[in-house]
Amino acid sequence: MNDYRPPDAQRPSANPPSPGRHHGMRGLARRLVTDGLLVEAAVQRAEQEARESDSSLLRHVITTGLAPARQATLSAAWEYGLPIVDLDALRLENLPDAADYPGKLLNVLGVLPLYRRGHRLTVAVPYPSTLAQLDELQFATGLTLEGVLAPVDQLGPVLEAYLSRSESAMLDELADVDDAVGELQFDENVVDASDEQQAIANAGSDAPIVKFVNKILLDAIRRGASDIHFEPYETSYRVRFRIDGMLHDVAHPPFAMRTRIAARLKVMARLDISERRLPQDGAIKLKVSSARSIDFRVNSLPTVYGEKLVLRILDPSSAQLGIEQLGFTPQQRAMYEDVLAHPQGMILVTGPTGSGKTVTLYTGINRLNETERNICTAEDPVEIRVAGVNQVNVLPRIGLDFASALRAFLRQDPDVVMVGEIRDLETAEIAVKASQTGHLVLSTVHTNSASETLTRLANMGVPAFNIASSVSLIIAQRLARRLCPHCKQPADIPREALLGQGFSEQDVDDATLFEPVGCQHCTQGFKGRVGIYEVVPISAAMSQLIMTHGNAMDFDAQARQEGHPNLRRSGLFKVMQGLTSLAEVNRVTKD
Repeated sequence: MNDYRPPDAQRPSANPPSPGRHHGMRGLARRLVTDGLLVEAAVQRAEQEARESDSSLLRHVITTGLAPARQATLSAAWEYGLPIVDLDALRLENLPDAADYPGKLLNVLGVLPLYRRGHRLTVAVPYPSTLAQLDELQFATGLTLEGVLAPVDQLGPVLEAYLSRSESAMLDELADVDDAVGELQFDENVVDASDEQQAIANAGSDAPIVKFVNKILLDAIRRGASDIHFEPYETSYRVRFRIDGMLHDVAHPPFAMRTRIAARLKVMARLDISERRLPQDGAIKLKVSSARSIDFRVNSLPTVYGEKLVLRILDPSSAQLGIEQLGFTPQQRAMYEDVLAHPQGMILVTGPTGSGKTVTLYTGINRLNETERNICTAEDPVEIRVAGVNQVNVLPRIGLDFASALRAFLRQDPDVVMVGEIRDLETAEIAVKASQTGHLVLSTVHTNSASETLTRLANMGVPAFNIASSVSLIIAQRLARRLCPHCKQPADIPREALLGQGFSEQDVDDATLFEPVGCQHCTQGFKGRVGIYEVVPISAAMSQLIMTHGNAMDFDAQARQEGHPNLRRSGLFKVMQGLTSLAEVNRVTKD
């Protein structure tokens, strides 16, 4: 039991400032205008968009950057008479023990236990609508719950740190990465054949190496990395994390340790530690708490200076995202959901490696994953396991490729089929056949834009009439780093420069652009990533262009005519929303 009460928890007075008169506006909408956060026209648009996306007004205003989270949350607290708490003033060690509460449920709901008195638990919630979702947590804990509001930009990082603190209890005795590296400094930076044999013999029990590797893996999880690179060079060795799509140096162990580190990782991944001449693939499962384990996909590659190992961190939660969290505009989301509701057709997602195509596909799969549907997927490899979905790892070396898996699926009475990638004519033809015979097919194609996807299929040899009759929707996408809400600041960019970047006169007049700064909450001014999308449904006019063998420029012009913004324009819209910077959009969308 914990009787700690966080500071600055306060309930707005019973007689808040008069909201004034705004005809046709009620509740929080009127309050936001009265408090000077939004003008009436903006609030009315926000209400409409929130309804279209099945979201609350407060959530929509905050997630789209229309108003600062703290001021908007305070307005909501006044409007609904709810207590509000400043989480910047609390200390993690004063919160109730995280082991006493279901961490997965706390994360899903986005709520933070603040203090407990007897059988009453007070939790911080990001939105008033969250209060109606606390029944499951109340049932799981057997406690009576009371909710107080907390700005979501404060609540998110604190909740993440709170849960990480619990999950990392098994390794709390470890020092920082720098200290773990220091403990490796017991050899000179030279190595000979006898050292390599010793590394193999001691791979499972070399205590400093075990400690160092465990610490690196845990740090990568804590920092939200997607990949870990262990890289040997001529006289040096380094470890890098890929965070929000960019690689960052995190450690430089002694060069002499490269063989021992590689051997330890290969033991964990159940690879052949004596084989150092050929690439190998394996997997590691790291248990970080009694309720949670993290999977890593491991690949070793022999280089001229030793084995390089890359670990891909597989986060199941990324495949459980709702469509509303991807970053679609309301119109783009509606188009995606509309095609998902069709019993047949083909949805193609395109973009470079690491652009989030798999997550976009899985949000659709999760939407369709119901008892009455048979869903089959063929992937290379299956990175995220989903209950209720029949997932197949393709293994080309034994003849199980995408095409053969697709053929087998069609004999398995499927409703929905997902193919990891359409790489060749054979796979494309089977996917087309499936989409024309009563199946919904989802897949990816490696091109740069939606229009190029159609020409890519034609270049593979798929007949034009098959493309026109089977493809229903194309989504091109990129991932841009999201500006940290704690430290971003307005950017001073000349008007002429903005016009030259593609902004319209009205955009320049209305929008405030932001740039990264950097603080304790983020990495170089960015925290997380946001999707940038071009969503193009295949209309009758687009089908006609396909049948007349139009080129990518023709398809692109038709898409613009139908009102579907391209990746560049969608990226500029994210900049105007304050979600990312102009430089970041230039990085991911410029050819």
